[in-house]
Amino acid sequence: MYEAAPTMEETSLRDAMSRFATGVTVLTVGGEHMHGMTANAFSSVSLDPPLVLCCVARTAVMHEAISNAKRFAVSVMGADQRDTAKYFADKRRPHGSAQFDAVDWLEGAHSGAPLLSGALAWLECELVHCYEGGDHTIFVGQVLGCRRGAGTRALLFYGSAFHQV
Repeated sequence: MYEAAPTMEETSLRDAMSRFATGVTVLTVGGEHMHGMTANAFSSVSLDPPLVLCCVARTAVMHEAISNAKRFAVSVMGADQRDTAKYFADKRRPHGSAQFDAVDWLEGAHSGAPLLSGALAWLECELVHCYEGGDHTIFVGQVLGCRRGAGTRALLFYGSAFHQV
């Protein structure tokens, strides 16, 4: 006996992808192009050499910041950093270095980019490849240095909302 096919309804890509749980990061760039942006389109690519990728809309301020600076950092958000993630997703926040006045951070030794205090992990990267991906660019960075924080509970994005695990 065969089971009936599952019920499927047409939906948007955004809605379909909301069913895929992702970690939450804040991408940062230091120096002249100082900027931060919450991102969940982030992944490891390779361990040897150590490579990660992030996808950034071509219209985002972060797109120009990474393109110009050629270095960026990634702070992996912990479960208690929901407010920080929401802050860096808010387009009404100040631009430039002023946006970092609201959070604790340290300057990354390898990238010069802000590393957000309390994160689960930090990665500092040098831009090595850029690929067109529709309305986004896929930035591939070689990891210059990484550190692990003390936290153990992660912030996730699922169903268009933040969750903790």
